[in-house]
Amino acid sequence: MEKIMYVDDDPEIREIIQDILTKEGFSVVMAKDGQEALGLAKAEKPDLVISDFLMPGLTGDQLCMVLK
Repeated sequence: MEKIMYVDDDPEIREIIQDILTKEGFSVVMAKDGQEALGLAKAEKPDLVISDFLMPGLTGDQLCMVLK
């Protein structure tokens, strides 16, 4: 089963996306910001990371640069 990590500071959007991805058969890991996502990415090793762009602290583009 493919594992997707979704990163967004909006809890309502995280819940909606988690429901959609889970119904499609993906294992889903959620993070509320870029810092949390960094730790989870190392621990969970997701196949794909989908991130919001505008987040407080570590933004989506900064997160991508660090993960790359």
